[in-house]
Amino acid sequence: MSAIFIAAIAVCSVIAQWLAWVVRVPAILFLLLTGLMLGPVSGVLDPDQLLGELLFPVVSLSVAIILFEGSLTLHFRELKGIGKVVRNLCSIGMLTTFVIITACAIYILELDWRVAAVLGAVLVVTGPTVIAPMLNAMRPTKDIDRILRWEGIVIDPIGALFAVLVFEAVSLVDKDGVFSHTLMALLSTLGIGLSVGLVSGWFTSYIIRKEWLPFELHKFGILALVLMSFTVSNHLYHESGLLAVTVFGIWLANQDDLEIDAVLEFKEDLSMILISSLFILLAARLKVEELLMLDSGIFWFLAIVLFVARPLSIAVSTFNSDIPLKSRLMLAWIAPRGIVAAAVGSVFALSMAQSGTPDAQKMVPLIFTVIIVTVILQSLTATPLARLLGVRQPCPSTLLIIGANHVARAIACGLKEQNIDVYLSDPAWENCKMARMDGLPCYYGNPQSEHAERYLPLTSLRSVLALSPNRHHNALGVQYFSHLLDEESVYSLKSSTNHAKANKDSATFLSRQILFGETGNYAKLSSLMAKGGKVSATKLSDEFSWAQYLEVNKEAIPLFIISEQKKEDEPLSVRPFTSDDKKLPEQGDKILALQPPKMSILKDPAIKEISIGEKLSS
Repeated sequence: MSAIFIAAIAVCSVIAQWLAWVVRVPAILFLLLTGLMLGPVSGVLDPDQLLGELLFPVVSLSVAIILFEGSLTLHFRELKGIGKVVRNLCSIGMLTTFVIITACAIYILELDWRVAAVLGAVLVVTGPTVIAPMLNAMRPTKDIDRILRWEGIVIDPIGALFAVLVFEAVSLVDKDGVFSHTLMALLSTLGIGLSVGLVSGWFTSYIIRKEWLPFELHKFGILALVLMSFTVSNHLYHESGLLAVTVFGIWLANQDDLEIDAVLEFKEDLSMILISSLFILLAARLKVEELLMLDSGIFWFLAIVLFVARPLSIAVSTFNSDIPLKSRLMLAWIAPRGIVAAAVGSVFALSMAQSGTPDAQKMVPLIFTVIIVTVILQSLTATPLARLLGVRQPCPSTLLIIGANHVARAIACGLKEQNIDVYLSDPAWENCKMARMDGLPCYYGNPQSEHAERYLPLTSLRSVLALSPNRHHNALGVQYFSHLLDEESVYSLKSSTNHAKANKDSATFLSRQILFGETGNYAKLSSLMAKGGKVSATKLSDEFSWAQYLEVNKEAIPLFIISEQKKEDEPLSVRPFTSDDKKLPEQGDKILALQPPKMSILKDPAIKEISIGEKLSS
């Protein structure tokens, strides 16, 4: 029966993630609902009976992997560029939230001060997994989007580390109140955790640099070392393992000469599996009697978390900054708690319950209550509030180009020359470097990854153009962004004539919009550019119609139709030519096309033809 339940949890996890993908909300909502339905509502799943004595080790090891994955994204060099407000939010703002929630838990909920302190420390963490979907739907202005997104990224490992330290401190308080003994125990925990983490990080980076560990074993080898570091650290000193793996991940993240992108991608996938299964297990452990233990004080507690702690944290963090008042009000409302709070808090609650700490059994219901209220309430109200305050982006204006090869770069430069916002993405560093040398913003990596959600300007995207020579990369990007945006906003380029039928018949490309007509494909565009072809723009007028343009430019490949704004606050209209395009360009439109090399077509003085780098004269 245990095997059936474990398999059922895996299936339910996938279904919950799929439902969240369809509805475009944080997956934590459906995972939580699934756990509650399987556990306290129906009584079908009892994690304690299912796993027995293995429950605590399984939860602890899973949390260790989740914290390690989060710490792999914490680069010290990026902390310098995230701005004063984000640094304040992850330092004095975090401490402000901690103090207010802890005091509220002590005086309103009347919890044991140790449980209250750990609860306050756990609830300072938001996290990108709940922030990103909310921001994508809300589309706030760039300053709000940047602050909230980076806060979630940075506070994830820092807040978790802070919670670990608070938990260590309150757990080591001697029953007799001997301060020196408690201090020495805390220093021992810090010393063991830091030492094991640093040694593990140094050893891992050393064997990778020396190529003692083959590339195909990097993912599995580092995972094994993470689990071993956690276990050894806990063996040397109780509950120091979470600190060890967090330091381990931070060490690896800040080794500039270490290639760990594949490891990070693997850990992201593994974390998704663990988060999904773990959250269902933790929610299923909730008992109806535990939820009933929460009296009317919970409403005052939630009110202070929402309307006092967060606003004061924002007020302190944005003091003496140039952030507008409306943006501060928006920031003061958005702080949903996520899986890290639930997972870390559950581990601490289990440990404190085993040690006999009073009120430890109330911690998990309180954490889940805060998660439910913040995620649901803020998801439902974020967009209307942003619209009311006038801090929502009016219209997305950026074209994301999948691929930064020479064809994609030339097209991006042509679009940029016409004042069209573009953003490129490519997993090849050389292509990204060339794009940045051309003054084009470029994301290094796969645009559909979890890492890309943190760094790409997803809230400002209006269209996606898949221009990679690799049709499989195009297919993955098309499939991902067709759901994130819509079918009409995603386009793909055929790799070659030979692959045209494969692209057309592919399930991924079925009903997709194929770029640049039947004759346009990557191989042809690349060949023309290699021979000296240039991307240029021509404006249609009364004297030079679309029919005349086609007559004069028989060998050109039309790429885009660029139209003037209908409203002053709207971006330029950009419509790619597609294989099934039926709407013809009109007078006043600009035609961006790839012209063959050494063209001398401007016989009519009424024709204005502009190459990249020149100004367009109408």
